[in-house]
Amino acid sequence: MELHHLFPMPGSVKKRKLLGRGIGSGKGKTCGRGTKGQKSRSGVSINGFEGGQMPIHRRLPKRGFSSINKQEYQLINLADIQYLADSGVIKKDSNITREFLLEIGLVNNLRTPIKLLADGELTIALTFNLDAYSSKAKELITAAGGQIA
Repeated sequence: MELHHLFPMPGSVKKRKLLGRGIGSGKGKTCGRGTKGQKSRSGVSINGFEGGQMPIHRRLPKRGFSSINKQEYQLINLADIQYLADSGVIKKDSNITREFLLEIGLVNNLRTPIKLLADGELTIALTFNLDAYSSKAKELITAAGGQIA
């Protein structure tokens, strides 16, 4: 097999429609763009233009901001920990660390900090060594006999 024997699959390549080649071609004169004006030209940029009226994105006031220093957390609930404890993945008096949570697939990476939230109940004593905790989660951990390292 040589290069001059290679051809595209039948039907995979469609010929480009020639524009502006007389009325018999079906795309003559205006080339399928209608009549004259800005929209018949190439490079039209009129998105959001309201005919000279002040555009809505400039009439409405700006509100709020996005903080550049916002701290993103991977969120875990106590219900997730309790489910894993009930299924036997987490043993009593285990040490819950970032590496352990990554190993069992509860978090995606170790670069983003992990925060434990208080959704659910905790019935076994565990030692947690994570980045952040909600205040309610701290109460539930200590109430179950666990501790925060």
